[in-house]
Amino acid sequence: MSMQDRVRLMLWNLERDGGPETQPGILPTRWRQGYEEVLKPQQPDWLAMLELKYSQTRPDAPPAEKRAAQRRFDAAQQILGMRGFRAAVGQRANPTGVFIRERVFPSFRQRHHPVGHSAPPTHVELWLPDAPTVPILTASFHNAFCNPAQRRSEAMDLTELVDKVKAHHTDPAGDRTACWLFGDTNEYPVPVGEQVPAIDWSRVTDVVHRRHRAIKQPDGTWVSCTAVDEIMHDCGMHDPARWAAHRLGQTTALAATAGHAAAGQGGPRRIDRGYLDAWSVQAVEDVRVLDTTGLSDHHAVIVDLSRRKLIEGLHRRTSAIAPWSLVV
Repeated sequence: MSMQDRVRLMLWNLERDGGPETQPGILPTRWRQGYEEVLKPQQPDWLAMLELKYSQTRPDAPPAEKRAAQRRFDAAQQILGMRGFRAAVGQRANPTGVFIRERVFPSFRQRHHPVGHSAPPTHVELWLPDAPTVPILTASFHNAFCNPAQRRSEAMDLTELVDKVKAHHTDPAGDRTACWLFGDTNEYPVPVGEQVPAIDWSRVTDVVHRRHRAIKQPDGTWVSCTAVDEIMHDCGMHDPARWAAHRLGQTTALAATAGHAAAGQGGPRRIDRGYLDAWSVQAVEDVRVLDTTGLSDHHAVIVDLSRRKLIEGLHRRTSAIAPWSLVV
């Protein structure tokens, strides 16, 4: 696929935003390596960043902290050559962000969400010149790490965006909308068709983590939380890694993205995922998990779309695939 036909989406949770400044105005080495050696060479057109801890502040932060956050955010945009957007800081210090390449998406606007989330999603609405009347509703999200009920609630809030796709709409003259959601779900995919084995919770020694990520059954056994994945599939969204694995034969797309270094928590897991609407997912040509060991406790995920196929989907020249059809 040529660069002209490719639209590259990328997701990364750079642990603690690379760390604090070593001294005022000096950005940490791990942050610079992340942006200069991992992100910039990949040349994403749309990028979800999920832990902008030192790149965003609360309104009541001290002036020095605000200046430091703005320095880092400005430096990120300059290194990447992309336009950045940040959501507000939520209940925990892991704010989200989105970066876009303006030559690919020259029309855009940010919409803001209330701060009730653990980390409010960064919602950026985009338009491609080839489909100027079809909005693409995009969001980066970071679900609560310790609260299954809150993760379910946050996923349900995201379905407000999914609802605008109206996959059941059959009027050829009706409104068309696309939806791309990428984030750290802090949960597991439905195990059917996955490459990473399901967790045996009887062998997990971190019992607090088990309470955060599993549901206790009446017989005392535990079952992994998969509510986020179930909600997205129920609503007609699709995991591009599943498309790549089950339709394109790219089984490495289902590789684990986190948990490699966490002791007693069940081993590596695929918790960083994307969800695309039933037309956009058909444009997926390649999905890779990029090993970022040494820089972050999460690997990056890269999704390449065919621009030609994406435009066909935005104009509804293809048919939607059915909900759950990639869970095989």
